Amino acid sequence: VQLQASGGGSVQAGDSLRLSCTTPGRKWSRYIMGWFRQAPGKEREFVAQLDWDGKRPTYADSVQGRFTVYRNNPIKTLYLQMNSLKPEDTALYYCAAAPEWSGVPANFDSFGRGTQVTVSS
Repeated sequence: VQLQASGGGSVQAGDSLRLSCTTPGRKWSRYIMGWFRQAPGKEREFVAQLDWDGKRPTYADSVQGRFTVYRNNPIKTLYLQMNSLKPEDTALYYCAAAPEWSGVPANFDSFGRGTQVTVSS
C-alpha cells in the first residue's frame, strides 16, 4: 500500500500551506482518511480525519479552526489546508487510511511517507 504526502515546506508563523496525499493503485473511495504528525522527540499525534464521502471532518483541538481536511475522490487525493501556522505545528506530517470509522482517531492501519512542515517564528 502506498500513501504519498507532499506539499510541506518552511514558512513563517501565520502563513499557510496545503498538504496533499495520493494513493496510486489503492481502492480509495471507501476508506477513512486522516492526517497525523510527529515532531522531533515526540510521539505521533492525530491531526484530522475524514469519512469516505467527505463528511464528518474531525480535528485535534490544537488545529481546530485553523486546519481543514477534505478530499477529491475522483482523483484519489486527500488535502490538509493549514492556515495561521504556528511554530508548534512544526512536524513531519503523514497521511493515513482506515477501513472504517471506528472512532476518533479511527483504526488507521496504513501510513504513508511524511512531508516536513517547518514553521519559524
